[in-house]
Amino acid sequence: MEKTLIIAEIGVNHNGSIKLAKQMIEVAKDCGADIVKFQTFNVDAITSRYAEMARYQKENLGEEKTQKEMLSSLTLTHSEFCELAEYCRKIGIRFLSTPFDIESVRFLDDLQDMWKIPSGEITNYPYLVEIARTKKKIILSTGMSTIEEIDEALKVLRENGSSDIVILHCTTDYPAPVEGVNLNAMITLKNRFGYPVGYSDHTRGIEVSVAAVAMGATVIEKHFTLDKTMNGPDHKASLEPDELKKLISAVRNVEKAKGTGEKKPTGSEIKNRSVVRKSIVASRPIMKGEFFSTENLTTKRPGTGISPMKWNEIIGTKADRDYKEDELI
Repeated sequence: MEKTLIIAEIGVNHNGSIKLAKQMIEVAKDCGADIVKFQTFNVDAITSRYAEMARYQKENLGEEKTQKEMLSSLTLTHSEFCELAEYCRKIGIRFLSTPFDIESVRFLDDLQDMWKIPSGEITNYPYLVEIARTKKKIILSTGMSTIEEIDEALKVLRENGSSDIVILHCTTDYPAPVEGVNLNAMITLKNRFGYPVGYSDHTRGIEVSVAAVAMGATVIEKHFTLDKTMNGPDHKASLEPDELKKLISAVRNVEKAKGTGEKKPTGSEIKNRSVVRKSIVASRPIMKGEFFSTENLTTKRPGTGISPMKWNEIIGTKADRDYKEDELI
């Protein structure tokens, strides 16, 4: 079985520092993540000077800024992203960054072998076309989206060359309340569109991601930070390293537990079968020639004798020898 792809979403939790970004890459690798993901954007291209921060961003930052002011302090240069991509290759973890504008798509095309489309860009037609034409694998996040919007986005991607797509269920809130997760919608997406599915998790803790894997998620994306108390819009809704490690360990255990789906006794079960199952035994001493009946037979452990499922075949036959109480028939 192919293992679940676990994306450690650094996003903008590097706070504009390449030194911190590299440290986070190292920690994610040590925790067992498959991919570290960043966000690449040209501030002037994605937001106007009048756009306000989201409610959760205002709450987490504890101050009023425009989106442009906030994002300007969380950017890395193109040369820094190139350095980070090379650093990922050097230490053995995959680099990925989500582009938020077409210029960033074109820049990242040489640095990564797949794309993560964020929920906010699912209705951005020219952006979808630009990504689809690269014909690389796409992970499509669907937070805030209706089924019809997802259908339209997938149509655009397919018509422009995309065929390898994973759809991520997502609740775009930071942190997302558990009662708003609706994990069964992930199954709806799989059944409706026929693509592999996954889950982009913005809840606190690890339980929902683990449940998503048990339900068939092939990709899990989770924000992570070195310290939730750091200043920034996403730190509070992120996992710290010990939590990320627990998440990855739990996911790998769930993968093992899911198995092949074939129902049959395992090797360890077969060893236990004779101990816990029962056999037909004498409930009292039985003389040779006596008829077996419900009066002189019962079922007891171990299960090394005749199975109780043959009860009706044994009842009414003659004993071929003497039997002691509790002796296997």
